[in-house]
Amino acid sequence: MSDMVQATAAPAAARVSDTYRWMQLAIGVAAMVMIANYQYGWTFFVPDIQKKFGWDRASIQWAFTLFVLFETWLVPVEGWFVDKYGPRIVVLVGGILCALGWAINAQATSLNGYYLGMIIAGIGAGGVYGTCVGNALKWFPDKRGLAAGITAAGFGAGSALTVAPIQAMIKDSGFQTTFLYFGLGQGIIIVLLSFFLLAPKAGQVPAVVANANIIQTRRNYQPTEVLRQPIFWLMYFMFVIVGAGGLMVTANLKPIAVDWKVDSVPVTLMAVTMTAVTFAATIDRVLNGLTRPFFGWISDMIGRENTMFIAFGMEGIGIWMLYLWGHDPVWFVLLSGFVFFAWGEIYSLFPSTCTDTFGAKFATTNAGLLYTAKGTAALLVPIANYMQQSSGNWDKVFIIAAGANILASLLAIMLLKPWRKIVVAKSATA
Repeated sequence: MSDMVQATAAPAAARVSDTYRWMQLAIGVAAMVMIANYQYGWTFFVPDIQKKFGWDRASIQWAFTLFVLFETWLVPVEGWFVDKYGPRIVVLVGGILCALGWAINAQATSLNGYYLGMIIAGIGAGGVYGTCVGNALKWFPDKRGLAAGITAAGFGAGSALTVAPIQAMIKDSGFQTTFLYFGLGQGIIIVLLSFFLLAPKAGQVPAVVANANIIQTRRNYQPTEVLRQPIFWLMYFMFVIVGAGGLMVTANLKPIAVDWKVDSVPVTLMAVTMTAVTFAATIDRVLNGLTRPFFGWISDMIGRENTMFIAFGMEGIGIWMLYLWGHDPVWFVLLSGFVFFAWGEIYSLFPSTCTDTFGAKFATTNAGLLYTAKGTAALLVPIANYMQQSSGNWDKVFIIAAGANILASLLAIMLLKPWRKIVVAKSATA
């Protein structure tokens, strides 16, 4: 018996307009914007939590790691619900859990309290994230990289506009009130958006593309079959080693700036003046969002692996340059932005590559299986903190992260690209 499953025959529905498809995409993007702060806003709370309770930074950052673990490792289960019952129910429950998680943080007085709050928020955010990306992959088989990139951009850039308000509220009202108000507000909006999300029916969207640079299977692998494919684990390994560096910077942006004594130094760029850490965080989120549709669009033209080679190489160089020059506040702002621009595209390139390789029918679940690599990468974040604490500097962390990205860049072009051609060609004759 073939280890691949043909799409089951179903009465074809009429093609929907592109306007309708883009409307579904926009709803998903809006939901992604609302979950962004649960991850990217965390770094602003860490110093105040540490100051109030006196816990060491590595212990506090386990809450971030637990958030990412539960945000990612449960996505395949949530994806299965989406593939079977549709996106609405998963996003609705996700919004409720997001609000509940930060409400718990607002009341927490122990590390376990923060761990619990971030676990619950992580489960909710993961349900929203996996659903919206999977839905985008299904609605846009003809523009998979771009659609996944635009959707992921909502998560990457969604917190940019709230960087200053969150810091201002923490300063004026305290971090606990900020947890409560932002947590509840964002969660409620997610719940409202869930009622408008739909999955495409057979016949409503275009066929997969035929393009010399874009290698797409016409078969649909079930999730259990994907896990038996060695090429899946190559993608997983690459995702982990690239993802770890970006997550380390995401969780520790302010602590790194504090250690390098640039956090409160005013920086003026393009006639705008902010402290270095606020400027960096704002630019980072914007570029972390823009990179996802940009490189997704590029990958739709020149191929996924060629794009990975370029982007991961840029990331490795960017991390190395940040390590060398980041003690200067202006370079800290500019190079942290460059690092995030070269990092965020993993959230468009890997889901689209996965769906190109294993088919669209089970796209939410299969892309969710690969997305768990982000959770695995998050396990390395506390290790980075322990390395910093033991040595008193960030040197080894940055050197290892830069080297890992260069390795992933080479793997994309030298191993993943030729291997995927073979896998897809074999699926066509099975």
